[in-house]
Amino acid sequence: MAKYKLDDTDHQILDMLIENTRTPFTDIAKKLNISAGTVHVRVKKMEEAQIILGSSLTLNYEKLGYAFIAYVGIFLKNTSQTKFVLERINDIPFVTVAHVTTGKFNVFCKIRARNTQHAKEIIFQLDDIEGVYRTETMISLEESMNDKKRLMHSIFKSM
Repeated sequence: MAKYKLDDTDHQILDMLIENTRTPFTDIAKKLNISAGTVHVRVKKMEEAQIILGSSLTLNYEKLGYAFIAYVGIFLKNTSQTKFVLERINDIPFVTVAHVTTGKFNVFCKIRARNTQHAKEIIFQLDDIEGVYRTETMISLEESMNDKKRLMHSIFKSM
């Protein structure tokens, strides 16, 4: 598949969608002085080129009762068990992110929990996965920054 080349209009459309994925195409079209159909076609092309992979919803986890965040480093008995362990991790809905890593841990996860007791239960579930040698947990005292928008804006400005 040929590389999709973004032009200035594509950048502007993406900038607006980055700020709010629910922005109606008609609003984007009015701001850019183009038709809503043009916005629709361009977004569709960016989806087909897999530049846009979907949209997401940002939740206030504190208001939902899931403000407790911890990071769990997982040591595996054998690296050959990585795929199996990741499949088991995927079955635990409170593990929101998992990375295969180099260095100290084989897998590094982010968990969201209601409180320390709930976090302990999640960590024990991770510990109980066949192939996990041990885990090491770090509790987040505060999520000081979680801003993918800045990165996306920077990437598109540099293209």
